[in-house]
Amino acid sequence: MIRNSKYISLVLIAIIFVGMAEGGSKRRRGTAGAQELMIPVGSRGAALSGAYVAGLSGLEAAEWNIAGLANISGSGEAIFSNNQWIADLSLNYGAVAAKLGNNVFGISIKSVDFGDIPITTTDEPEGTGEIYSPSFITMSFMFARKMSDRIFFGADMKMISEKIMRVSAFGLAIDAGVQYRTGTGLQLGASIRNLGLDMKFDGSDLEEFHQPSGTEPGTPIEHRRIVLQAFELPTTIELGVGYGPIDFGPAKATFAGSFLNNNFSFDEIRLGAEISLMNMLSLRAGIAIGVDPEPYGVDMIQDTDDDSDDDAFENSTEEFIWGPTFGIGLDLSRLTGMGLSVDYAYRTAEYFDGVQWLTFKVAF
Repeated sequence: MIRNSKYISLVLIAIIFVGMAEGGSKRRRGTAGAQELMIPVGSRGAALSGAYVAGLSGLEAAEWNIAGLANISGSGEAIFSNNQWIADLSLNYGAVAAKLGNNVFGISIKSVDFGDIPITTTDEPEGTGEIYSPSFITMSFMFARKMSDRIFFGADMKMISEKIMRVSAFGLAIDAGVQYRTGTGLQLGASIRNLGLDMKFDGSDLEEFHQPSGTEPGTPIEHRRIVLQAFELPTTIELGVGYGPIDFGPAKATFAGSFLNNNFSFDEIRLGAEISLMNMLSLRAGIAIGVDPEPYGVDMIQDTDDDSDDDAFENSTEEFIWGPTFGIGLDLSRLTGMGLSVDYAYRTAEYFDGVQWLTFKVAF
């Protein structure tokens, strides 16, 4: 037990230092690629605004804190989730995992559906009549282990593939996390996500052929290739706390909070609550508060040459578009005789229609 505690402490310290290595700012905002990695998966976690990194368990936890996978129910689980995202994007997610002793192994696949996009050119801005659809697919290989009855650890490796017509990029990333349950209802968790090397697009669509300028007609054309800049992955770190379930007879309540550090966007303070009735019906709600990290950054402290930067020290979050989340869950195990559950979540957004999730999970 002492050795496990030391091991988990080292993991926690490593996660914290990696997350603090480079904070987000307005200068870095929007510079990361592979943003599909930031689209939430799973209705329960989404309904709690992602706040329950300390105690979310089972396959759905793999997208929030991989350590929760160690607390899978039964001998295994399978999950399918559909997310209707902003700008008419759709995201499908499927995963399966099995328990082998204290270890859990799993695999997942996430795919973004962009729909059909008309091809336009400078000569035909209204469209050529052809269409294309980008292909963004992420496959994960997951591992989690119960280090003890209170300490869970997990990690996964992601293979990220992005393809737009004849241009593509490929990358690798890892997630890691820990959860600790005190036995008194208090839960602690830490998670780092999308830590990996830079990605860069390349492909035949970046090739061009030009006749050298100032030459006569018939001069052999020159082959040129556009070299694109590499982009970083959207690495995040999240520290969370949870408490529950608090028993109120036929009802049980769980509360959660977390702090998300995002290297390329707003930091977030997340809060969530869940009420379970008769172990069958769950009602959930949450909210995320965007925090602009720039006022605390070195870049802005050094920018004191003129008064135009005075407002940089205001903790403005006007660009943070996300509002409250709501959700409902039904555990149909008693009715169906199998470990089937259905969950739904909805999140409000400014400027866009709200986004929603529908998730089916089977325990076996």
